[in-house]
Amino acid sequence: MNVARVVLETVAAPGERFAAHLEGGTVVRFDNQASPEAASPVQSLLGALGSCTGIDVIGILRKKRQQVTAYEIRIEGQRRAEHPRTFTHIEMIHRLRGVGLDPAAIAEAIRLSDTKYCSVHGMLEGVAKISSRFEILSDP
Repeated sequence: MNVARVVLETVAAPGERFAAHLEGGTVVRFDNQASPEAASPVQSLLGALGSCTGIDVIGILRKKRQQVTAYEIRIEGQRRAEHPRTFTHIEMIHRLRGVGLDPAAIAEAIRLSDTKYCSVHGMLEGVAKISSRFEILSDP
């Protein structure tokens, strides 16, 4: 069994800023939305989803010998009005630039991440409808 360990500690009054100390020494900071100096936990969740998917997709595309020169993921989430304000729908738009990119290879890489490899996607898909699409952009 894999175990993830995170230690949270408040880092500033009035106790709304936290630092998560991860195994390996990485520190991730969180803040509330009223006075943000770091991401909120909800923003971090979307960032975790995008990062998890992005790592999968770029890795798969490299194995498929796709020459990606730029890659970004734009993520928007819609949340319930009442508490707990969970996500109801999340849309991920993968935007790629590259040389001779194959749309079928990109679609397959995204599908594999969404259905097989991304653990964050797997955890969220039972709560929110997650949709993914991609755009191939021209080099400037």
